[in-house]
Amino acid sequence: MREFRRVAGGAVLFALVLGACSPGAGTQSPSTTSAPSSAPTATSAAPTTTPTAATLASTLVFGGPPECPERPFCLIGLEETYGLDFKEFRPLDQGGPITVEALDNDEIQVALLFTSDPTIVARDFVILEDDLSLQRADNLIPVVNAQLITDFPVVAELLNLVSANLSQDALVELNRQSTEDRTDPADIASGWLESEGLLDQAEPGAGTGAPAITVGKTNFYEQDILSELYAQILEAADFTVGRQDASGTREVVFPALEQGDIDVLPEYAASVLEYANGGAGQATADPTETTELLRTALEPRGLTALDAAEAADQNAIVVTRALADEHGLVKISDLNQPAP
Repeated sequence: MREFRRVAGGAVLFALVLGACSPGAGTQSPSTTSAPSSAPTATSAAPTTTPTAATLASTLVFGGPPECPERPFCLIGLEETYGLDFKEFRPLDQGGPITVEALDNDEIQVALLFTSDPTIVARDFVILEDDLSLQRADNLIPVVNAQLITDFPVVAELLNLVSANLSQDALVELNRQSTEDRTDPADIASGWLESEGLLDQAEPGAGTGAPAITVGKTNFYEQDILSELYAQILEAADFTVGRQDASGTREVVFPALEQGDIDVLPEYAASVLEYANGGAGQATADPTETTELLRTALEPRGLTALDAAEAADQNAIVVTRALADEHGLVKISDLNQPAP
């Protein structure tokens, strides 16, 4: 988002130009054979080409979010950093149930899911190690209207309180409650805020007289939970909070944030940095450094980023246990082995 996270998206991000194909994925290397010197010129051998061997990736279908082909930590990064040239890209959802079922049913063989997805363990999928460090710091981070924070600093205090308490284990558990227990996101959020004692730290009346705040989200179950965490802690301080019902991809939601139609958006540090800076490749694996770069990139847009959480939701390249065992897949580079 994650790249809603992510980045993303780690980290996290977006030098968005399609890149190199795999050195062994169907490219051809001309190899000219000259006729022996004694042979007549007319019978000289014609130039021949010998195609290099196909890779395993070139026999597999890769599935991920529709915007994946334009994301540097998704398909672009897999092409440019790893040289992977898949048989086909299939646009699905953002690491959600459609992608999970497609992988489980062998409709795709490689999937982009997210590191906070509890179904990876539940389905016994295998996350391939990012051995060439494609991903960046896609820690969860609130992106907000800068003027709102200037006028009401308590908004930053409350949202930072959520970030300070949101660990990786907590995020996975919140997502598990959504995907496995089918608990309503509002109930998941309220249960966690109460268990952490965060609602008691919201000062009643702090939001009295403030304009209504709209919390947005992208179309991913984790975002439903995060937006409720932000909304409910603001409501505990008596802010009037609206929820954005019509969520979409970052390409839809982020412009609404810039235009003031929404005021707060759960984001992923590295991914949103590369979105905001036009794919300049600034994001790093360090969440503090990436957050500072993000603030600089957002300032001309009238936006700012608050504190990043420990919890991160980075892109994960995932295969089934059966495929991993069959081909000895441990890291992403293993997909470049010769095709069977």
